Amino acid sequence: MVNSTALSEMALTYDSHNNDTHLNESSNSEFACPANANTNQTDSSQDGPFAWPEPIQGLILGAYFWGYIVTQIPGGRMAEMFSAKWVVWASVFVNVLFTLLTPVAANISYIAVLVVRFIEGLGAGVSMPALQVLLSKWAPPNERNKISSLVYAGMSLGTVIALPFSGILAEKIGWESVFYVQGGLGSIWCILWILLVFDSPKDHPRIHPAERDLFEKCMENGGAKRPNLPVPWKAIATSVPFWALLVAHMCNNFGWYMLLVELPTYMKHILRFNIGKNSLLSAVPYLCLWVFSIIWSNLMDYSKNKKWINTTTVRKLSTAVASLLPALCFIGVSLAGCDRITAIVLMSLGTMFMAAMYCGILANPTDLASNYAGTLLALTNTAATIPGFIVPVFVGALTHGNQTVNSWQIVFFTTAAILLVELIVFTLFSSAEEQPWNQAYTTGAGAKGRPRAAETKQLNKRTSV
Repeated sequence: MVNSTALSEMALTYDSHNNDTHLNESSNSEFACPANANTNQTDSSQDGPFAWPEPIQGLILGAYFWGYIVTQIPGGRMAEMFSAKWVVWASVFVNVLFTLLTPVAANISYIAVLVVRFIEGLGAGVSMPALQVLLSKWAPPNERNKISSLVYAGMSLGTVIALPFSGILAEKIGWESVFYVQGGLGSIWCILWILLVFDSPKDHPRIHPAERDLFEKCMENGGAKRPNLPVPWKAIATSVPFWALLVAHMCNNFGWYMLLVELPTYMKHILRFNIGKNSLLSAVPYLCLWVFSIIWSNLMDYSKNKKWINTTTVRKLSTAVASLLPALCFIGVSLAGCDRITAIVLMSLGTMFMAAMYCGILANPTDLASNYAGTLLALTNTAATIPGFIVPVFVGALTHGNQTVNSWQIVFFTTAAILLVELIVFTLFSSAEEQPWNQAYTTGAGAKGRPRAAETKQLNKRTSV
């Protein structure tokens, strides 16, 4: 889509017109590793028609997150009050529609693409909280780790498939085909979702009676949707396990965005290996993540069902794996020097171990308050989106005009320290026990979900530890 060759020629022209004789910092051995003879080079045959400079590209990529952060909390409440099924459907439909419109917008102006990306972010923002609501109705406690991991890791599996095939489509047919094919596949998904997915077991017209009985026995309220319950905002705001979850989610996403966005930049400028030009190699970390998520979630469910560990231990152990081990991988990458193979292996391992978060922080909202699982995830995910804005600014401030190994070591050690904060906070203060305010509006509640007088009086005085 972006014409990298044109951008390079523009940069060379600018330098020659300004008699710029400075050495490129990425080609100086003082700053970066020696060039590898096998390093991937830009393939001009895959260039797109748009010579948008990096600041414009950054705005286009960032526009998605500006929309994404806005709709988290409304999405969670809509899923709880109305229908999580239709909230997820609307989320995907908006992204399908504007994915199909992206080539048209790109041919108009980059500003049109900015608008498209922002609207896609608005649509996507409601999906995670709504999925959490669906999982609270459909994932039995003894299989919650496995089902949650299958759902969330499915996004990574989609990346594994999309990356190589997008490269093939762009090369063989044209860059527009990537958007049309993915939009078309998303349209098929929208139809299947309407036909096959329901808000709860009690809403499913074709579920086997034995399966419905199983849900009624093991799930709160039989997996059925509660009436429109008010949110105990003050009780949530004074809940220690909730704050432990929020802090952990923010710290985890700092490391996640660093892995996905900035570590490839390090490999390009310092190791001088452009992993982004090899779509198959780019998919390897996501494939590792998906495989590990399946293995880890099954191990956690098996251990819990054998009563070797309880749910709180599962959450804390999973979060430890998703924080401590990636932190060590960041340190390892910074100490690996110019060993490209080691750096790629450590990057893949760091991404892989992040999969444990599906059994940790991303499963914890349902433990704390299944009636407000969507709202809790919306609150923590809103905070956890902030690192998406901070990470590029932080890295840019340290490395702009200073693409050195030493500056990147500061980046990686800082990231490792933040992941260790996640480990410490979640280990000390988190819990997987149901919080008292989850049921405060359900016991003796009337048709409008109002609590009894005694519950109203005590509700906002409770602080969970």
